[in-house]
Amino acid sequence: MVKYTLAQSPHIIFDVPGKDSAKARDKAMDQLMERMDSGELPTELEEGFGPQQLIEVKETSIDSAGDDAITQAVQVLSNLATLKLKVQESRSEALEIRKAVDVLFTDESVSEEEITRLKEGFKVLKNFAQANLRYQEARAKAIDARQVLDKALKSPDK
Repeated sequence: MVKYTLAQSPHIIFDVPGKDSAKARDKAMDQLMERMDSGELPTELEEGFGPQQLIEVKETSIDSAGDDAITQAVQVLSNLATLKLKVQESRSEALEIRKAVDVLFTDESVSEEEITRLKEGFKVLKNFAQANLRYQEARAKAIDARQVLDKALKSPDK
């Protein structure tokens, strides 16, 4: 359902089924002409008034803003859960690799095999570190998301 009004009479609304289109505007013009012919609409329109001059009325709902905030809050929390799982899965392997990095800062000799293993481990270390940073950032955002959900879930009788 699309709604139209006139700049000269914004309190008058014309309801037309469907979306805003040339056809819908023509139907609104028909309603306008019927109201003018019956005397319901005292508005005088200038010569050449056409369907393109009808103003579409868009309804903004407070509920939809609340729904958007809830949906966004759930998405933020879902992202946090995914990142937490990713961090947990790679944490132990990354910490082992991190310990092995210390061998590079000693005077002990290191085999080519150990260096190769370290280089392969750097990818795991990098992925863990990046995921951990994203998790920390997501966690900060999730605090607000949790508050939005808590407010939405609060019982009206309390």
